[in-house]
Amino acid sequence: MHPNDLRSVIGHVVPVAIETRRHLHRFPEIGHQEVATTEYLASVLTSAGLEPKLRTPGTGLSVEVGSGSPTVAFRADIDALPVQEQTDLPFASEHPGLMHACGHDAHTGIAVGMAIALSKLDIEGSVRFVFQHAEEQFPGGAQDLVDEGILEGIERIVGFHVDPTLRTGKVGLRAGPITASSDQFTISVEGPGGHTARPHLTVDTTYAAGLIVTQLPALLNRLIDHRTPLVVVFGSIQGGAAPNVIPPRVELRGTARTLGAELWDRLPKLVEQLVQEIITPTGATVSVHYQKGIAPVINDEHTIAEARLAIGRLLGPTATAATPPSMGAEDFSAFLQEVPGALLRLGVAGGQDRVDLHSARFTIDERAIETGMLAGAATLLAMLGCDWDG
Repeated sequence: MHPNDLRSVIGHVVPVAIETRRHLHRFPEIGHQEVATTEYLASVLTSAGLEPKLRTPGTGLSVEVGSGSPTVAFRADIDALPVQEQTDLPFASEHPGLMHACGHDAHTGIAVGMAIALSKLDIEGSVRFVFQHAEEQFPGGAQDLVDEGILEGIERIVGFHVDPTLRTGKVGLRAGPITASSDQFTISVEGPGGHTARPHLTVDTTYAAGLIVTQLPALLNRLIDHRTPLVVVFGSIQGGAAPNVIPPRVELRGTARTLGAELWDRLPKLVEQLVQEIITPTGATVSVHYQKGIAPVINDEHTIAEARLAIGRLLGPTATAATPPSMGAEDFSAFLQEVPGALLRLGVAGGQDRVDLHSARFTIDERAIETGMLAGAATLLAMLGCDWDG
């Protein structure tokens, strides 16, 4: 296959990819409710002569192009966020309180475009395009698909995430950890309660909770190797209703994130142990509910090397860039727990002012959609071992 063949086919399909992205942006649906989104995607793929397979709940689907082995996969997430859009786009969300503020509409448009384009080429092997539900939910819809067998026969898998800090036309690559784990925990501190005038006659649960808030992150930072990033932050503290009453219960809720797979395995017991040690001198009782959620995304070095070479051959050596890790989480890691692969970052920063992911004003430079289709197709073809001239 010659690169010009790939460019030509993708060039003809780009309008379909952009229209798909705009439709999803106009009619967003949040995780586990993407029924209309799924039906729309199925209709677009079917009209292009493909045979999509819908999940039984009606949220999410997959489609396979090519034939024979090897079989590789591309993941695109399809859910939106509970955000009220504040853009002036002509295709802004028509669903109040919902918005594609994380670029999943772009990921999906790119995947639809690539599936149609590759179906028109004589490729060696198969590509399974996975349109995943509920990426934004905790702990995410990827594990549902793994449990349902979506990776059966798959040798490797890749996916994109848009990056508003990276210029349009660039693809960010990183071997090893690229996104962090994300766990949630609830810590309940209890005592008999009492009057604030006489804390010596009861257990000061508020004071005890404060010790946890300040000491737990500090102690963790002294017990782990600082070369493995860790972020423990409390997002909710609830307890008491009157200023002169020591409450019988204070509840703390927060998240723990790390880029290290070994540390991720250790964190539940480590947090439990430290909380108990912090609380013991106060006389309070404490319970810790630690919920492991999303593993860190750790990119396969071989896949990243292939992507760098393939994208460079098609788009030029300056099309790829090194990208730093993020302490945000991505449930794409559920797939990488089963098969090798990589999450790539797609630059979407055009001339507009930078707006971060999940912002009500977030949008993308749509020129990135063609870049994503070309870079993604080149990577998938390289993973299949297709022989094409650069």
